[in-house]
Amino acid sequence: MNHVTRILSAIQRGDGQAPAELLPLVYQELRELAAQRFREEKPGHSMQATALVHEAYLRLVDRDQPQQFNGRGHFFAAAAEAMRRILIEDARRKQSLKGGGEWQRIDAMAIEPAADDGTSLDLLALDEALKKLEADEPRKAEVVKLRFFGGLTNDEAAEVLGVSRATVENDWAYARAWLRIRIDGGSGI
Repeated sequence: MNHVTRILSAIQRGDGQAPAELLPLVYQELRELAAQRFREEKPGHSMQATALVHEAYLRLVDRDQPQQFNGRGHFFAAAAEAMRRILIEDARRKQSLKGGGEWQRIDAMAIEPAADDGTSLDLLALDEALKKLEADEPRKAEVVKLRFFGGLTNDEAAEVLGVSRATVENDWAYARAWLRIRIDGGSGI
């Protein structure tokens, strides 16, 4: 049992010091996960990777009822899901009239327009498509969450889901194609 898993067990037992011990051990990996999420999004985000990491961490460990984690992989999968939900909430908030609706934030220091290389992703469209996939194919949707949002490898996702690597590879290929068709007719994800 590695150090992270031991601390997660201590959190589950209600040890008040354990969350403070966990953050330094997982912070860099969570930060890399958040940075990866932002690279895949449209430019102009008001939230920074650090804020995303802190918000996700608080949602995971700063609760009245400690969450149950079955190890390091499960923790990072839950962190990825928390980050996904935070980004979706932020995107919905920004799309609301109160949040500015169709107005677009422009950074005064970066007025030079960035070239659209076609790699930006509409998180709200992905979330809607992922919900539809989850209704029909829950395991395939979970593979997407673990691979795309969690940054897990096929082997790590297979371990979390309790299936073979081949199953994860097949589910990942199917889900990517399915989502690509639903989101933009075949040119995304």
